[in-house]
Amino acid sequence: MRKRGRVDDNQPEIVRALRKVGATVESMANLGCGLPDILVGFQGETHLMEIKDGAKPPSKRKLTKDEEKFFGNWRGGSLSVVESIEDAMAVIGVA
Repeated sequence: MRKRGRVDDNQPEIVRALRKVGATVESMANLGCGLPDILVGFQGETHLMEIKDGAKPPSKRKLTKDEEKFFGNWRGGSLSVVESIEDAMAVIGVA
């Protein structure tokens, strides 16, 4: 099990866009262990987002084993995989 995560190339632009519309964003990417990349608060709701780089081939966008385990066990609120700013905005309900 890898202890530290890594940041996808598109994470900074997704975080900037979310903050621009008023969301609070905290990165959890460095925590690794299958945890989603970012924690997002927007209009009283909390969203966990795993960021994958949509510019990479599908084989490079798959969830890791640890991420699959986290997704399979999560019984909380919103948990999504996003590949773009548009995906992230859709999760928080901003068109």
